[in-house]
Amino acid sequence: MIIKERLATTDRETLEQIRENPYLQYFLGFAEYSNAVPFHHSMMTHFRKRFSKEHLAEINAMIVEDAMNQESPVADESFVDDDKPSNSGKLIGDATCAPADITYPTDLKLLNEAREKTEEIIDTMHAPFVGKKCKLRTYRQKARKDYLALAKQKKPGYKKIRKAIGKQLRYFKRNLRNIEKMALEGLLWHLSRREYRNFLVVQELYRQQLWMFESRSNTIADRIVSISQPHVRPIVRGKVKSPVEFGAKMSVSLVNGFSFVDRISWDNYNESGDLQSQIESYRDRFGFYPESVHADQLYRTRKNHRYCKENGIRLSGPPLGRPKKITEANASELRQERRIHRQDESDRIAIEGKFGQGKRRFTLGRIMAKLAKTSEATIAISFIVMNLEKILSILFYLLLCLCSMCRIPLLVCAGGGRNRYCGMQVAA
Repeated sequence: MIIKERLATTDRETLEQIRENPYLQYFLGFAEYSNAVPFHHSMMTHFRKRFSKEHLAEINAMIVEDAMNQESPVADESFVDDDKPSNSGKLIGDATCAPADITYPTDLKLLNEAREKTEEIIDTMHAPFVGKKCKLRTYRQKARKDYLALAKQKKPGYKKIRKAIGKQLRYFKRNLRNIEKMALEGLLWHLSRREYRNFLVVQELYRQQLWMFESRSNTIADRIVSISQPHVRPIVRGKVKSPVEFGAKMSVSLVNGFSFVDRISWDNYNESGDLQSQIESYRDRFGFYPESVHADQLYRTRKNHRYCKENGIRLSGPPLGRPKKITEANASELRQERRIHRQDESDRIAIEGKFGQGKRRFTLGRIMAKLAKTSEATIAISFIVMNLEKILSILFYLLLCLCSMCRIPLLVCAGGGRNRYCGMQVAA
């Protein structure tokens, strides 16, 4: 799973990389090189199922703890009266969404896909009676024609869309009624496991779409946006590029460049409620509270401000309420506060860069796993690999510093009538 995430390959490509590369086989603990494929690519899904997000969070914590030499990031050795270490370190928190691999859902597209699923179910249930009795009508050609009549339009109006949705709902309802008639005859056992699962999903999808159509609403609880992945929910982000994303939402905390996944949820939630649990997790890992917490404006609620004040934690950003009026007495103090606020915003950029690294370099930009559990494992593995990359960068930096201190000669050449010495110059 680490190899797959590091190379950003598919399951099949990962197996081919392992088969061809002796270094990867050594990494996996092989006793000798083998040109045979170690296992079938479908086993990758079973491997991902074995690791829950809680197990992977523990593994990630062990890796980070070992990287920090099992020492907490204490800036000094100061203690308070009760013999406990004082607050130290910076905690950076934020939330993001890992989009799933689905097409952009629309009501009309979902209804057309669900209608086609019901037609496949009817065909499967009628297969034993082909040539013996007539199949129930589905009007699939007419329904497909009605769908394409609107789908091919560039900018259809609201009335045309609503009329097309009403037609698809009626076709859909007729198919469900026919399936119920065939089910009374005991024909459900002809369905495969996948078809029966799709039948359960499309029934709930029809209920949701019918309620939204009749109530003229665009929102409903636990809205289904994908038949193949019914666990995916719309996550309203409010971004200019993508105001709504479809995938898992996660809360992440960053400490000394190492990231921790504190929460993964398929339902949308307010991430400001995770701040206190993130701070408590910081205390459990290192034994004390952070000196400062850096988060965006959404986290700066009165409840979080009160909690941080009680525990001696400085929450980034300006205080709540009306800004202070600038006078000659407090001008210098306000300028110092503004400098601190700007520095806090600069420190918070690190977690945005971590999200960018995960989505551009690794697989957080599109989760290809299809199940909820395997998708959560993929997300957790992405952050584990990013922490491993952080450790490698630290080791490489130490190697460069060692070479710089030893001034290892790289090239001794003659030119222009004199010898030139080229040493390694590394800027610390």
